[in-house]
Amino acid sequence: MRIDYQPREVFEPFHARAQRWAALVCHRRAGKTVACVGELVIRAVRTGKENARYAYIAPFYSQAKSVAWDYLKRIVAPLGAEVRESELSVKLPHNGALIRLYGADNPDALRGIYLDGVVLDEYADTKPSLWGAVLRPLLADRCGWAVFIGTPKGRNAFFDIVDHSRRSEDWFDLTLKASTSGLLRLSELEDAKRTMSEDQYNAEFECSFDAAIVGAYWGKELRVALENDRICDVPYDPAVPVETAWDIGRSDSTAIWFYQRVRGEKHFIDHYETNGEDIAHYADVLNSKPYKYSDHWLPHDARAKTLASNGKSVVEQLFALGIKGKIVPSLSRQDGIQAARMVLPVCWFDREKCQDGLEHLRQYKRQWDEDRKMFGPDPAKSPHNHSADAFRYAAISMRDGDARPAKPAKPRFFNDVSLDELWAKTPRAGGSRL
Repeated sequence: MRIDYQPREVFEPFHARAQRWAALVCHRRAGKTVACVGELVIRAVRTGKENARYAYIAPFYSQAKSVAWDYLKRIVAPLGAEVRESELSVKLPHNGALIRLYGADNPDALRGIYLDGVVLDEYADTKPSLWGAVLRPLLADRCGWAVFIGTPKGRNAFFDIVDHSRRSEDWFDLTLKASTSGLLRLSELEDAKRTMSEDQYNAEFECSFDAAIVGAYWGKELRVALENDRICDVPYDPAVPVETAWDIGRSDSTAIWFYQRVRGEKHFIDHYETNGEDIAHYADVLNSKPYKYSDHWLPHDARAKTLASNGKSVVEQLFALGIKGKIVPSLSRQDGIQAARMVLPVCWFDREKCQDGLEHLRQYKRQWDEDRKMFGPDPAKSPHNHSADAFRYAAISMRDGDARPAKPAKPRFFNDVSLDELWAKTPRAGGSRL
């Protein structure tokens, strides 16, 4: 049987692999989606399993349709497959194997089925929980395989998958950089370099996970921290008190940074974030750690009293639990973002304990204005904002705590006598002044 797919040479090792799991990091226009749709069809044609089921999953259902649906229909056309437009699926006539497109934005559509193979496209834009909570169990009883593909967007869940694949013999990994793949003209790459920022080009064409995310507030500063080995093992110094900075969520996440000021450096030694817990939980977290604390910096809304807490503010609740919180000095969001940008060059982060927090900082970015086709001044709504706001409060606390006292004005002298002394010795005439 023939299908309408001729693999590019760079993808032939991928099709010939023996490993069950695979991760592909490919530059833009390398053809990774076509290759993976082709892989789904090849496996479906060759399988000896009864009623085999395969899936292609994009971050959004509409994206799956616009990106992969036409490719799938074209590749299976010579087979006379049954095409079902309403559910974006094709069924092969000779063995009944089914290939279907899904969107990660509707995980409920995946529950209750089984899979013999799955491709996760642009995995960096997909909720990491989808794999462990939904997809991995679907492959268990039929020993199905999985392929993760995408282009880097920072050190997120896709980076973790790729990093693991590079260190495991059970995984096939392939990285295609535009500078070495030979798939794009050199003149096209040179033009792209001239019209894109360095970070954009490195991420999109050179597959750099460390390039700053477009629109990120602190991407460049964090990249420099990584290059300068300031993201490393940062041990707790028992001789220096630990401060914490909080962003408190009412119905969502609460994030806490733990840091020390050591000889002019800011050492971020720990990070914690979760949701759905009460204030007592976070007090227990603090008390469970071996740190000696000084200040606990809280946002302004920590003063607010709520009915849910019997009319007590967060400050009052923490105080009742033995934690004396301080309200962070008042500063606008933009000034706080700038304060963080100013303090980042002297920040050190513990690689393991701050791993999740660092990724939140990398992903903290401006809101894109679709009408004006530009980034606006405010942050995009995102799960990353809680840890980013807590870090912003930490930076503000450092700015306030490190502020030097104003020096007294130097006295002005006239013939070895200060003007203040001269004025004090000058006799005053009575009566009104003209």
